[in-house]
Amino acid sequence: MQADQLTQAAAREAVERLYRAFSGKDVALLREAVTPDWEYLPEPPGQASGPDQMIPIFADLASALPDMRIEILDMLIQDHRVGVRAEVSGTQSGPLMGIAATKKAIRFAIHSFHEVRDGRVSKTWHLEDWLSVFRQLDAVPPGVNPPA
Repeated sequence: MQADQLTQAAAREAVERLYRAFSGKDVALLREAVTPDWEYLPEPPGQASGPDQMIPIFADLASALPDMRIEILDMLIQDHRVGVRAEVSGTQSGPLMGIAATKKAIRFAIHSFHEVRDGRVSKTWHLEDWLSVFRQLDAVPPGVNPPA
């Protein structure tokens, strides 16, 4: 029983460290939170596995949502897998996916599943509610044609 609790505590800490890195757009903390071969699925176009794929994304987020916060609402842990339901909030102060700054506050859901290995996140499957963001901003990224 005690070993199980430690495993759950270690898994929780690993995933919380990952979300602190994302909230702070902190690449150094991300490198501590994930394995060198970390997979972020689906991966950003043209990117290889590993934490460095987030450098341009963190830079974009720092401009687009400088006050971004991530609140973990639920965390389910089973063995080496962790499911997270969270909410992202912030003010769109810079371009976001090609949408000019609106200064509007946004709030959207994210759902992720993580695999933990040796106290670090080794794989992340993620899904963000971007449609909600576009509705809140009353805009869609250039080149995206909304359904008629």
